[in-house]
Amino acid sequence: MNLEGYLTLLVKLAAMAAIASIVARSSTFQSMLMRETRTLSQRAVLALCLGLVFAASVAVRIAGPQSAYQAADLGLEGSLIAGLLGGYVTGLLSGILISLPTFFHHEYLTLPLLASVGVLGGLLRDLAPTPEEVWRFSPYPDVNIYRFFKEKHDHWRTGFQLIFFAAVLCAEALRQGLGDLFRRNAPYGSLLFRLKPTSSDEPGHSLAIAAIYATTLFAVAIPLKIWNNTRNEKKLEEQERLLVEARLAALTSQINPHFLFNTLNSVSSLIRTNPNQARVMVVKLSKVLRRLLRKHENFSHLRDELNFIEDYLSIEVIRFGDKLRYETDVAANTLDMLVPSMVLQPLVENSIKHGLSGKVAGGTIRIRTHRTETRLHILVEDDGVGISEEKLGTLLEHGGIGVSNVNERLKVLFGAEYRMWIESQPGSGTRVQIEVPELETDLAAVS
Repeated sequence: MNLEGYLTLLVKLAAMAAIASIVARSSTFQSMLMRETRTLSQRAVLALCLGLVFAASVAVRIAGPQSAYQAADLGLEGSLIAGLLGGYVTGLLSGILISLPTFFHHEYLTLPLLASVGVLGGLLRDLAPTPEEVWRFSPYPDVNIYRFFKEKHDHWRTGFQLIFFAAVLCAEALRQGLGDLFRRNAPYGSLLFRLKPTSSDEPGHSLAIAAIYATTLFAVAIPLKIWNNTRNEKKLEEQERLLVEARLAALTSQINPHFLFNTLNSVSSLIRTNPNQARVMVVKLSKVLRRLLRKHENFSHLRDELNFIEDYLSIEVIRFGDKLRYETDVAANTLDMLVPSMVLQPLVENSIKHGLSGKVAGGTIRIRTHRTETRLHILVEDDGVGISEEKLGTLLEHGGIGVSNVNERLKVLFGAEYRMWIESQPGSGTRVQIEVPELETDLAAVS
C-alpha cells in the first residue's frame, strides 16, 4: 500500500468522526441514544436513521470518480454499529438499507455481508453483561487485556470487550476473504468493495493489512465514543432537571403554605403552653427551609440527609403527636457514604401522606442502612395502610414525586448500576428499598 492508500485510511476515520458528530446534533437521534430498550417501531426508526446516513456514505464512493472517494464508504462499520445500538432487527434492516446503492455498481455480495454484520452487532449487544458495556469498547488491544487482568472480580464483563474486539476483526476478515474469493474482472469488476492491501509479494504487505484492520476498529470506536459523550451530557442535563424538579416540588408540595400554616399554628399554641418546644420547632423549621432554598448539590453525605430527615420529622411529630413515630437503624460505616441529594425526604413524606395519615392509630417510619462490600443499601419502611397490588405495579413509573422522581434520578445517576424496588400489602405497610454503588467520598469530585 502506497502513501495514498494510508491517506485514504486516515480520511476514512475523519469521515466517520464527522458523520458521528453531525448525527449527534439531532435531537431525535439523541433521544434514541438515551433508550436502552426500544419497541419494534423505534428499532425500525433507528435503522432508518443509521441506514440512510451510512448508505449516503456508500453512494458517495460509488458516484465519485473511480478510486477517488473510497474513504467515504463506511457501510460495514455502520451496519455493525446499528446492530450494537438497536439489536438484530436494527442491524439487519440497516445492513440492507446501506447496501442498496451497491446494486447500481453490481456489488451483489454487499447486501448479504452487511446484513450479516448487522446481525453480528445485535449478537454482541445480547452478549453484553449490561447495555453500558457496548459504550466502553476500546480499539486498543492492550487496554482490553489490561482490563481483563485488572478487573478480576468480573471476568465476563472484561471478557466481553475482548470478544467485541475480535468480532470487529472477524467482520473485516470476512470482507477481505469474500473479496479475495469472489474477485473477478468481467463483466462488472469486483462483487464486493474493500480497501485492498498490497499484494503479498510486495514490501509492506503485513503493515498494510494491519493498517486496514486497525482502521476498521477505530471506525467502530469513534462514533461510540462521540455518541457516549452525547449520552453523558444528556444524562447530566436530565439529572439537573430532575434535581430542580425535586427541589421545587419540595417547596410547593412538602413545604407548601398548608404545611407552613399548620406548623405556625402549632408554634402559636406552644408559645403559651410550652415556649421551649415552640422555639425548638421554629429552629427546626428554619433548618428545613434553609436546606431547601440553598444552592443544591448533586450528592451529599448520608449523615447530612439523615439530619435533614430528623429536622423534617421532628416538625411532623409535633404536628401529629404520638400518632407518628420515627426509628432509625443506621450502620456507622454508611454515614460518610454519598447519596443523591433529597433522595430520602420524598419517600418519608410519601409514607406520612399516603401510609400513616389515613391510619387512625398512626404508625412508625423506619429508616435502615447497611453496607455490603462496595454497595449501599437503604430501606424506608412504614406500617401504614399499604398499597394495592394494582397500583404497586405502576408505582415506580407513575408514583408521583415520592417514588417515580427518585427512581428517575437514580436511573440518570447510576444507569444499570442501581436497584430500587417496593414491597407492600394493604393494611400491612410499605417497604421501599434502594441499592446504589459506593461513590467517591469527595463531594467536589462527584457534584
